[in-house]
Amino acid sequence: MKRMLVALDYDDTCSSVLDQAISLAQATQATLNLFSVLAPQTDTGFLSSPYSDQDWAASLGQYRETETASLNLLKGFADKAKAAGIETEVTQEVGNPGPAICKSAKAWNADLIIVGSHGRTGLSEMLLGSVSNYVVHHASCSVLIVHGQA
Repeated sequence: MKRMLVALDYDDTCSSVLDQAISLAQATQATLNLFSVLAPQTDTGFLSSPYSDQDWAASLGQYRETETASLNLLKGFADKAKAAGIETEVTQEVGNPGPAICKSAKAWNADLIIVGSHGRTGLSEMLLGSVSNYVVHHASCSVLIVHGQA
């Protein structure tokens, strides 16, 4: 395993996912690609509802702030990995997280995807979906799921 794509979502599992990735990369001398996905909010009716120019400008401004903050966090995580002596890249995309992770891992020729799991089950998983479940079933390489704390 020489190329590991690490999917980070800045949630409660993020620190565990990054720590596991760093440990594994140190042991195998792998390169990390720290990857995040900005998922557009689909429940606002953004594409179908008419927005005024003012609404559009406000939404665009919020998106750019989120994009910048997310990229800065990703770069901070990369600095931590680089300080541990690991060659590290960062990638941020916009889209649906599961498919975006799988597509990017394949394009980057990843040997392993490391992704966190929030531990949702039953109705919660069905309603909210599971990125890790999607990745396990659609990835073109091996997947390591890091579970959050119980």
